[in-house]
Amino acid sequence: MYREIEIDRENLTLMGVKFPSLNALESTANAIGSNMFEGFEPTQKSIEIIRDYILGDISLTGLIEISKDKSYV
Repeated sequence: MYREIEIDRENLTLMGVKFPSLNALESTANAIGSNMFEGFEPTQKSIEIIRDYILGDISLTGLIEISKDKSYV
C-alpha cells in the first residue's frame, strides 16, 4: 500500500533529510515514489543513502555494500 511521504520544497527536505537543490530533491522523491508502489518503505536513513548516492558521495560499490549489510535500516 502506498503511503504519503513528507516533502518540503521550501526547505528542500524529504522526510526531514536535507537536499542541496530542488532538482535533487524532486529526482529522489520521484525515484522513491516509484519504488514505494513496489513495496519499498523509505526511512530517513535510506533516503540519506539514496541522496548521497545520487550526489556521488557513495559509489555503486559502496551502495552494494550498504545493501548487503542492510545498513539502510
